Formats: sequence, C-alpha cells, structure tokens
Amino acid sequence: MYIFICEDNIDGIFTGVYDAWASRYGHANIALTTHTPDNYSLFDEYIHIQTDYEKSAKVARTLHSRMGEETYQELCQAAMALEPVSHRQPIDKAEAIYKTIVLALSLPDAGKVLNYLGEPYVNRTFQLSRSTFNEAHHLLGFLRFQELENGILFAQIHPKNDVLPFLGEHFADRLPEENFMIFDATRNLAVLHPQGKGFFITDTSELNQEMLQRFSPQELEYRRLWCAFFNSIAIEARINLKLQNQNLPKRFQRDIIEFMDFPDK
Repeated sequence: MYIFICEDNIDGIFTGVYDAWASRYGHANIALTTHTPDNYSLFDEYIHIQTDYEKSAKVARTLHSRMGEETYQELCQAAMALEPVSHRQPIDKAEAIYKTIVLALSLPDAGKVLNYLGEPYVNRTFQLSRSTFNEAHHLLGFLRFQELENGILFAQIHPKNDVLPFLGEHFADRLPEENFMIFDATRNLAVLHPQGKGFFITDTSELNQEMLQRFSPQELEYRRLWCAFFNSIAIEARINLKLQNQNLPKRFQRDIIEFMDFPDK
C-alpha cells in the first residue's frame, strides 16, 4: 500500500489527490491521510506530500468543472472540517475525500456522487461537509463585530472547523464599504477586508493581541448600553440555562459581548 501524507487543509488535500492520481499506483493501492502514523507498517510505503498551490488549483478546476458548483463546495467544506488526532475516525478525512472523487469521476454525472451515501467514503465526506456547513451557518448568526479605536470592525471566533472562507465571502458581500477583520483564535488566521475590495485570509501568529482589545469610545458605550439592556430584560423566574445553552452552545458564548460581560448569565 502506498500511503500519501498531506497537510490538513484544502490545498494540502487537493495536492495529495493530484499526486496520488498521477502516481498511477492504482486507486486500490493508495491511501491518503493528513496524519503521520503512530506506527509505521513494514510493508507500506509512506510518501510525504509538499503542498503545491498549482496542483491544488488544477484539481479544484477539474472538480468544479466535472461536479458543478454545489458538489464542489461540499467537497471543500469536507476538507475544511476538523479531524482531531485524539478522536480519529475509521476513515481518514483525506482518504474519504480522495475515494469520493475517484467514485465521482467514474460516474456519468459526477455531481450526484454525494447521493451514494451507502458508500462509506461518501458518507464520511457528507458528514464532514455538513459539520463545517452547520458551524458556518451558526456563526453567521452568532458572530459579533466590535469597532476598534482605529475604526476597523473586529470579530473574534473559536470555531472547530475552518469556516473563515465562508464568513469572509458572506460579510464581504454584505459589508462591502467596511474595513473589517474576523479573527479565528483557534488557528491564528484572520479574514481581512479592506473597504471596497475583496477579502483575503492571512496568518496572525505574530499579531499584537493587545491591539485587538483597544475599542473605540463609541463601541465601549454601546457595549455598556447593550449589556445593561440584556441584563434588565431578564426575568429571573424564567431563566432556563439548559435551554439557553441548547439554543446558543457555550463554545459560541465566549465571543459574544453579553456573555463576556455577564458570565453568570
């Protein structure tokens, strides 16, 4: 068995798909993974893949052309899903995506591949895609922008999955004349959107975190007013923390103003 080890992101996985397909070892003899094995098998050959953006782009163009926009987006969502090392699934994320692509390109209508949920690889890809989509959908409602002292609208999130591309596209379309930043504190990445331009994603590992806590006077006043309103309308006899946490999971609450200011609510 030839085991291709790639980076855990869209470009890494798509590069792995490109190299695995081009190797001509035969799809049945190939496995794709984003994890370095804990124990190497004596009879397997391990091939480490260097992410190549040109190869990734070629795979993306092929998938988009053959599968259509909707199915292509679902594959991207699957590649952006979290797969914790400590909770590995029977089918690796990269392996599921690779085998789903292999099946899709053998079908008369590749765009219908995710209808084949009886296939374990397809089912796994579908579940991964749905996980990313659901979290992105939740964050479209839960994300809160705050105005920094330099006038930039800033929002911080701690997502499980890599949802920044979806949030960037959504808010760039709805706030085209605003300078805004959406900071993924889990991955040290951020969407940056200059006024009147498109958005881009950048690494923030060297970003001055203290700068992100410098809010404008107007923002601080609105925060005070909003939190006072949030606190005043609460009816103590009707507080239901279980229902609150069901409708607004705790992992989202840490980035929402009213819960930061009133942690006991």
